[in-house]
Parts: sequence; structure tokens; C-alpha cells
Amino acid sequence: MARPINPKCWECSLLDSKTAKALHGETGDGCWDDRICHRRRSHYRNRADNNQKRKGQYISVKASHREALRDRDAVKPAAPPVALLYLYREPRRDAHLHALAITIWQGDQKLKEFPPTHCMGMTNSQVRQYLQTVLQDLNQTYGIKTFEPEIRYDPSFCPIEPCPLKSL
Repeated sequence: MARPINPKCWECSLLDSKTAKALHGETGDGCWDDRICHRRRSHYRNRADNNQKRKGQYISVKASHREALRDRDAVKPAAPPVALLYLYREPRRDAHLHALAITIWQGDQKLKEFPPTHCMGMTNSQVRQYLQTVLQDLNQTYGIKTFEPEIRYDPSFCPIEPCPLKSL
């Protein structure tokens, strides 16, 4: 906390130097000290201006700090592209795969979407072969070697129209 203003020094700072020395020097009340008083009087006279300057500097530093934080948030590290595999199948372990879809994302941006494909009539090896073919294409184009952990949906959410499950 700031030191309180000395009222006697404040009044002295409003006087000119000769009058202040006469009033508070050896012939006056004797509180004048050549080492301290010139600086203190200057401080009291210019106090409002100095505080205003300091406040302006503080505001500009605060604004530049806020701007730097905004810039730091704007310059995010480039996220590598990822392949998301969506599987439409029932939760039980032995359930058949109804459909699958694949999307490629980089950060918040969707780069590519493989349309959903029904897997009815396909064997497990045919599904694996299809996924391997897609991964080879993704590796050449985006450098993606594997899918992210799969995202499972219930077959009732199948996005393909017409869907045999929805006609039941």
C-alpha cells in the first residue's frame, strides 16, 4: 500500500523554492533537508501526472498482454490428419456389421468423407480388404497409417437411404 501523503510537505510543494526554504529552513521551523526536500517537492507537484502516465502504461501493457494471449490461442499447432471409422452394428459381440463410414479430419476441418457403405452380404475378410484399400489410399494422400479407435452406432442410426432396416 502506498505511503500516506505528508500534509506539511504537500503544502510546501505548492510554494516556490525560496519561500519554502525561508518558511521551513534554518530561519523557519527547521524541517528543510537539502538531500530530501527537492525530490519530495517534485514528487508531490508531479504526482497526478506521474500516476496518470503509470496508469496509461499499465493499461497498454495489459492490452498487449491480452493481445499476445489471443495471438497465442490463434496460432495452434497444426493437428495431424486423422481417420475416423464409424461402425453401425448392434452392441452384442457376435452381431454382424450393418454399415461403415469413414471421415478424415484435421483439427476442426473435415478433409474428406467416404460415403457410408452397407456391409450386408460381405464377409469379414471382404470388410477387412475394403478397409485396407482405404488405408492405403489415405497413407498415400494424408500419411495416415491407422484408424482412430472406432466409433460405434446402433444400426437404427444408419445414414444410408434406402436402408433395409428402416423399411421393417
